[in-house]
Amino acid sequence: MSRISKNVILVLLTLTSSAFLLFQLYYYKHYLSAKNGSGLSKSKESRIGFDGTQWRAVKKFIMLTSSQNVPVFLIDPLILELINKNFEQVKNTSHASSTSECKFFCVPRDFTTFALQYQLWKNEEGWFRLAENMGFQCLKVESKDPRLDWIDSLSGTEIPLHYICKLTSHAIHLVVFHERSGNYLWHGHLRLKGHIDRKFVPFRKLQFGRYPGAFDRPELQQITVDGLDVLIPKDPMHFLEEIPHSRFIECRYKEARAFFQHYLDDNTVEAMTFQKRAKELLQLAAKTLKKLGVRFWLSSGTCLGWYRQCSIIPYSKDVDLGIFIQDYKSDIISAFQDAGLPLKHKFGKVEDSLELSFQGKDDVKLDIFFFYEETDHMWNGGTQAKTGKKFKYLFPKFTLCWTEFVDTKFRVPCETIEYIEANYGKTWKIPIKTWDWKRSPPNVSPNGVWPVSEWDEVIQLY
Repeated sequence: MSRISKNVILVLLTLTSSAFLLFQLYYYKHYLSAKNGSGLSKSKESRIGFDGTQWRAVKKFIMLTSSQNVPVFLIDPLILELINKNFEQVKNTSHASSTSECKFFCVPRDFTTFALQYQLWKNEEGWFRLAENMGFQCLKVESKDPRLDWIDSLSGTEIPLHYICKLTSHAIHLVVFHERSGNYLWHGHLRLKGHIDRKFVPFRKLQFGRYPGAFDRPELQQITVDGLDVLIPKDPMHFLEEIPHSRFIECRYKEARAFFQHYLDDNTVEAMTFQKRAKELLQLAAKTLKKLGVRFWLSSGTCLGWYRQCSIIPYSKDVDLGIFIQDYKSDIISAFQDAGLPLKHKFGKVEDSLELSFQGKDDVKLDIFFFYEETDHMWNGGTQAKTGKKFKYLFPKFTLCWTEFVDTKFRVPCETIEYIEANYGKTWKIPIKTWDWKRSPPNVSPNGVWPVSEWDEVIQLY
């Protein structure tokens, strides 16, 4: 009897333990896991990174701009680069198919950068007040409008250039783009005035505003990134490629006015006709070379006219452009001929001293000089057609910036003074109407003679 009782008790204990174990498994599966595991992934804002300061700041900023119909678009280089690497995946992402991980707006950093086209902004002051009501601390950076510098009565009129809006430890940098007459967008320098708190944000880490910049007007598209609807450039790679080469130099209107007070402007019919034709020729050349994807810049007398007097020198009789020889394309000549500019002469060859000249209207020439880079300098060549003599023009190394000239966006040497002084000396401010291209430039030197056997190739006149 005792033995039977012991067996029964053992069986009962075993059944009880099994039942308790099954209850624990059921409890864990249907309660604890729902509370601490799978239920977590169903809550968007508690997914990995979505509860971070950065994502919340961006979300709140997008809510703010959307509620006010402010068409901001993302220009943050780091995030655009991440988007570009996963472009097809991002384009096909919607709210319903968004991932459970914050991949773009949660990368640790101090700023996220957006842009705005100012002409589309209808209620700037109301937006500013609402931002502060939503908890943002906002800083507005203004400066004078360079588009009005040439008008004495309007010079000094201020426009907004940058907004910095901080929410706790993360800041949104809103870059304000303005339209320019060359159908491009421009942003100004973020220059801190005396009353601004330098510790408001780490300004040195800002990626826009260290200098003014110029960009092609981007076509925009809407995508969903980390569960947020944002506008980005339709071609993010093109925008990213523009950023390191976007630096902009303004024409020096104040100095130009002083120049014309000292040297009266030539308002003769002949001078004004030439300037009109030269402007048309420059704009046509810019359009042609842009279509080819060839970098170029204002060179020689055209560059001098832009820098010294913000206009075309009326007695120069031609238009001058520079191109790096590595950017040469074999279809440049045919492209200009298709644009209605026949080839006037071709001197040199791709390997040495190449120079092209095209004929515009009313005997206005377009001269294109190709530049070669050496270890410590750059140079372009010249050829005397009658004798085959070669000449070399030396320049200190330079980089390229954007400017606006004759209502068009052009590149110019960033190191403009050094470039002009190399070509025209220290007295470049004084107009000189008599100019010998073989002797007058201080940077010219003889460079030998073309062999007669090569003349058919290197001296071509049309």
